[in-house]
Amino acid sequence: MDIQLFQEELLKKAQDVGFHEAEVYYEKSNSFQVKIFEGEIDSYETSEEGGVGFRGLYNGKMGYAYTEKIDDDSISFLIEGAKANADALDEDDGTDIFGGSEHYSEHSRYSDELANVSIPEKIAFIKEVEKKTLAYDPRIVSVNYCVLQDFSQDRVLTNNKGLSLQDKTNGLIVFIYAVAKDGEEMKTGGAVRLTRDFNSLDADEIANEAGKEAISSLGEKSIPSRKYPIIMRHDASASLLAAFTPIFSAEEAQKGQSLLKDKIGEEIGAKNFSLVDDPFHPEALLGRNFDGEGVATKKTIIISDGTLKTLLHNRKTAKKEGVDSTGHASKASYKSTLSVAPDNLYIAPGEESQEELMATIEEGVLITDLSGLHSGTSTISGDFSVAASGFYIKDGKIASPVKQMTIAGNFYDYMNGIVSVGSDLKFVPGGYGSPSVKVKELSVTVD
Repeated sequence: MDIQLFQEELLKKAQDVGFHEAEVYYEKSNSFQVKIFEGEIDSYETSEEGGVGFRGLYNGKMGYAYTEKIDDDSISFLIEGAKANADALDEDDGTDIFGGSEHYSEHSRYSDELANVSIPEKIAFIKEVEKKTLAYDPRIVSVNYCVLQDFSQDRVLTNNKGLSLQDKTNGLIVFIYAVAKDGEEMKTGGAVRLTRDFNSLDADEIANEAGKEAISSLGEKSIPSRKYPIIMRHDASASLLAAFTPIFSAEEAQKGQSLLKDKIGEEIGAKNFSLVDDPFHPEALLGRNFDGEGVATKKTIIISDGTLKTLLHNRKTAKKEGVDSTGHASKASYKSTLSVAPDNLYIAPGEESQEELMATIEEGVLITDLSGLHSGTSTISGDFSVAASGFYIKDGKIASPVKQMTIAGNFYDYMNGIVSVGSDLKFVPGGYGSPSVKVKELSVTVD
């Protein structure tokens, strides 16, 4: 059944049976992933999934239901499911269906050229990346992870208030991690690329980055465990930001789960620290022109020069505080109810290169990778203690790789402790970005 016809029929019948307001959200996702090992295809996956989420006001309460099937039988299934869901609620939570924003961006996140790249072309490219990585240096003994994946997504939101929206996006990601060995010591190093322009990918460049990172990690040494000035490399900084993203959600603040509750207008970070969410950033793969409620998305300044300007809102959280939604209503999928989440959240870049940041440090540590972020972080207190990899900085230059470390601190202190911000903004998969950041100090424990 055609999705447009399905939506029209569903909305009409919903009104006929007593839904005062109703909305239909359709989503379809396609993905492809291939993993290469020793020049051969190790695994190969394609998937397509999608469905419809329906929500509507019934007897003053918002009911939800979803299905994967787009057919006549599903219309009555969704209506009955949403009615039962609404009847089960104790009270009206104030949620309603949105009539629409005045203006919507026509920004495109879909590349027809990328969509037309053949699977054999993608496989040939990722095989070439593995081959070149293995040839980078005799000490590269294997490539333990070599993956190319791409995705596309279509979204359509229609309601009985006359709103009808649609957008689509696609993208491609390359991951490669090489293993270097010298004597008994073995280290890994990797490279990640995000793009919508397949022709911009350079196998030599990717292989050289992964190979260099693995080789440079050999020869690790211990350093005394104490507090050090830290440079958090762009990717490590983005990973830490991702772990603490919930603190910027108005939904979490209203639940008492964020210390930023009632902090709007206050200084919560260093003067050179600004935090932005931009659904249209050209370097990121994610983003959308409308959020999960149909509110138009826009670039949002969350922190400006250390001052908290806003938290991220959907219409429900905004109504509680008497402000406008920031366009951050999120549906993890067509099956999900509404929550709050960013699109492309990133620390605004400064003007200094990573080398210039390092040149200001007499003795410190460059952090290049973090692990254990889910178990080692508390978004309520802001405390973190996580495993880290990186390099010892001496007299403004890298002196040696450091044995496995644990770094510890508090994210609220971290934001205040930012000394300077680099110019090398990059995004990681998931929609988080950062340049390299110099922090006054963190506790470093070397195993």
